[in-house]
Amino acid sequence: MEDSRCCGTGTCIINEDGQCWCGQRWDGTRMCFPEPVDGQADGDGTAPPSRPASANGEDNAH
Repeated sequence: MEDSRCCGTGTCIINEDGQCWCGQRWDGTRMCFPEPVDGQADGDGTAPPSRPASANGEDNAH
């Protein structure tokens, strides 16, 4: 049985919470990717860069 909420690929498997295996979520109107939580991604969808071990770039091992 095909789910009427499918995004059009024909591969959607949507659980009771409206979440698909691909990461999209039913928002009541259409399937879409959820908004990123603050600090988890930049505007381009990539994760923020990791911070270096030392702020001044020096190795603390002596």
